[in-house]
Amino acid sequence: MGIDTVRTAASDEAAERRREQRGWYFYDWACSVYSTSVLTVFLGPYLTSVAKHAADADGYVHPLGIPVRAGSFFAYSVSLSVIVAVLVMPLVGAAADRTGRKKPLLGAAAYVGAAATTGMFFLGGDRYLLGGALLIVANAAQSVSMMLYNSYLPQIAPPEERDAVSSRGWAFGYAAGSLVLVVNLVLYLAHDSFGVSESTAVRICLASAGLWWGGFTLVPLLRLRDRPTAARTEGKEAATAPGLRRLAATVRDMRRHPLTLAFLLAYLVYNDGIQTVISQASVYGSEELGLSQSTLIGAVLLVQVLAVAGALGMGRLARTYGAKRTILGSLAAWTLTLGAGYFLPAGAPVGFFLLAAAIGLVLGSSQALSRSLFSHLVPPGKEAEYFSAYEMSDRGMSWLGPLLFGITYQLTGSYRDAIVSLVVFFVIGFLLLARVPVRRAIEGVGNPVPERI
Repeated sequence: MGIDTVRTAASDEAAERRREQRGWYFYDWACSVYSTSVLTVFLGPYLTSVAKHAADADGYVHPLGIPVRAGSFFAYSVSLSVIVAVLVMPLVGAAADRTGRKKPLLGAAAYVGAAATTGMFFLGGDRYLLGGALLIVANAAQSVSMMLYNSYLPQIAPPEERDAVSSRGWAFGYAAGSLVLVVNLVLYLAHDSFGVSESTAVRICLASAGLWWGGFTLVPLLRLRDRPTAARTEGKEAATAPGLRRLAATVRDMRRHPLTLAFLLAYLVYNDGIQTVISQASVYGSEELGLSQSTLIGAVLLVQVLAVAGALGMGRLARTYGAKRTILGSLAAWTLTLGAGYFLPAGAPVGFFLLAAAIGLVLGSSQALSRSLFSHLVPPGKEAEYFSAYEMSDRGMSWLGPLLFGITYQLTGSYRDAIVSLVVFFVIGFLLLARVPVRRAIEGVGNPVPERI
């Protein structure tokens, strides 16, 4: 084979890789609108108001006969969604690694989630149970789809490109969230001009996120490729075990790579805090600070815009200082930001906007660099299985954070106490991550070590 032929083959391979990477970015573009418009902005305050409308004289609703304070219903629903995800993700991850057919599984999860989100148009009156059920289905489906999506990263990007590729994916997602939020803001603020009520405007915004999610999912489904995989040695019984047993098998396998498990533990702790802040910030702003829905949308829009710059900028910092140091810096910033949030005066949107700006600058780097760093710590051929464990604390699927938030509010009746209780996740996560020797961890799973990590 001549030199020109080798160069042509390498050029063709690089072009195909870039094409696949561009398709991969578009799944963040597709599903991040759900995370932004639904989970972060509209559904929390709206579902809380629906639950309050259905509550008894003491402010409690009674799903399945269990007394739940209406203000905690949304947080508990987010927490319950991860239980569903825990049962499903390990099964799907093991099947994807065993068969190599990630793409049809990604499509199925995406369209289940998109359908549930679109169905939120019918959430009205006192239908809080319908809202909780749709939230649980959509969150669990997004968790499964993001696990599969993330597991493509080691396959479509060589080690030296992963920080940049992961950061661009997050930037695509934040850009889509910003674009759709602008449209949502116009509809919400001018709903009278469009001849719809405020409630109908919110339900349109919720449903449109599902339509966007389903529509743009076509791009990655057309461009991503399934890859053949080596036959797995596990037996049929292990491969088809229930979700919790499958997860236990994955964790047992991780015990052969204790440094990977140590990083995952740190990530699960600090990302639990990140995701809870994202999912509960709008409830804090509306219920504790008394801010209007338009102010909340504007603040989240600011987060999205600055997160694009944060994700790309921190990706460049990681090339100089390494991903681990950059993540540690972002966790320190998260701790300071939450502490400042506790003291925000009610009815003062300027302070809330400053808080949103700080969150935006560190949000993208925390998530994008964690994903790319973890991709180096996964043994080849087990990407989806390992990312199923990783995903359990990602994109609002955490359960400890919302549970702590909900219990703190239930016990104290104060959203300030609930929001500041989340500081513990960032402090413990920082300490755990600081102790992980990432270079030795990468070598331990047999992957090449990048120059800067």
